[in-house]
Amino acid sequence: MTPEFIRDALDEVATRDADLAAALQEVGYPEPRNRAPGFGTLINIIIGQQVSTHAAAAIRARLEAALDPLTPEAFLAAEDQTIRDVGFSARKVEYGRGLAQAIVDGTLETERLAGLDDNEVAKTLTGIRGLGQWSADIYMLFALDRADAWPLGDLAIQVAVQKLKRMRKRPDPKRMTSVAKRWRPYRGVVALFLWHYYKGAP
Repeated sequence: MTPEFIRDALDEVATRDADLAAALQEVGYPEPRNRAPGFGTLINIIIGQQVSTHAAAAIRARLEAALDPLTPEAFLAAEDQTIRDVGFSARKVEYGRGLAQAIVDGTLETERLAGLDDNEVAKTLTGIRGLGQWSADIYMLFALDRADAWPLGDLAIQVAVQKLKRMRKRPDPKRMTSVAKRWRPYRGVVALFLWHYYKGAP
């Protein structure tokens, strides 16, 4: 997911969506959000659930300082209190340990995900407790470069779509799916733009 790919995809989508074309002129193009596949990105997604991006970044930094290197084995070996002290809730400690154990025992083979289609990736990841559809969509977009992954459950994206399309209220999943039809096969690239727009739109 290079800057050139993002620019070309958004320019193509903009020919079909005047609102997006105008917003591009207003705030410009987003930067890539590429992440390495594997445990580190998945644990970061768990950290990011239902907290601000600023809080998530702070927790991640403290976790990396406490567990260096940050591996499934290190996470499993750490005391609960060590992980709680960096900012994990008790529930997220549980989710993190379940994820780490699944990778260690081979239940989840992250290196195989790149060879699966989007539906299979989502089915595999949502089979791990603590990883729902939003988590799977984010992983596919950031770690697997799936240009059409559409995290429609993301609050910031919902708010950005509401503003972009001048809706009276925040769109529900059905409306989000409908609005995004014209953005295929680049809904994930549009998601990158919508996060950028959410931060920068006046």
